[in-house]
Amino acid sequence: MFWRTKSETLLQSHRPDAPVIRLGFSDFWPGFDPLDNYFTYLLREDYSLLICDRPDYLIYSCFGSGHRRQRCVKIFFTGENVRPNFDECDFAFTFDHDDDPRHVRWPLYAWWEDPERLIKPADKDWEHVLAGKTRFCNFIYGNGQAERRLQFLDRLMAYKPVDCAGTLRNNTGCVVNALEKVDYIRSHKFTIAFENDSFPGYTTEKIIHPMLADSVAIYWGNPLINLDFNPASFVNVHDFASDEEVVERIIELDANDQAYLETLSTPFYHGNVVSEYADPGRVLHQFRRIFAAAPAGT
Repeated sequence: MFWRTKSETLLQSHRPDAPVIRLGFSDFWPGFDPLDNYFTYLLREDYSLLICDRPDYLIYSCFGSGHRRQRCVKIFFTGENVRPNFDECDFAFTFDHDDDPRHVRWPLYAWWEDPERLIKPADKDWEHVLAGKTRFCNFIYGNGQAERRLQFLDRLMAYKPVDCAGTLRNNTGCVVNALEKVDYIRSHKFTIAFENDSFPGYTTEKIIHPMLADSVAIYWGNPLINLDFNPASFVNVHDFASDEEVVERIIELDANDQAYLETLSTPFYHGNVVSEYADPGRVLHQFRRIFAAAPAGT
């Protein structure tokens, strides 16, 4: 339920007695919808949101400088490998493992997907899943500047052809878009899931796409990925001394159904319980602290 004026839209909370928060958004990626995103979805549990141009609280990202024109409480959020500038923001949600009380770690994969979807059911027929794996491996990318993933692709292609279904190195005759990606990779045993950069804590949606499709991820990027997910549930490039060793492990899994099934059926989360970093309750708790410590109008 909402009402709108020229510059203000009220998103009613699920609670009829919820306080109203004047909230704005700035400097997000193209296509970002200030009225429909994870922040508005989550915050409406406790608050009615007046989305406006002159907010008391501004959530901004790293794709512009519009936040500098606002005089209010500023909350930085990024899905990129950049650090918060606490000279400009009051609070931050980023990838970083940072114990500053103004900061909460919230990786991008937790923004894009309900974390409970990655809990593995105890009664799933994994042999049936394996029977549907008619393709070896996929590589779906458009950014050719990240040379690390291309180097690995070339090494793996020396073993078996890899289906390149993005605009980069395309060899399939089709280009898979973001909405089609999970369904496309469902028939593949493996998925190359390399980040654009490697930095402690930097984990995006790239690793959860194969997880959602029951395809074993070949992951590179966050050297601390074991804090987010159980590395026994995927091929963690950071656990190997060289790409040659990684390819040897993939060959082993490809040739040995039992070894592949063991990896495929291993829970993504430690203990098959949602990681604290993906828990939306932590994010909501921090917002409660923000709104309590910095009342509207300060």
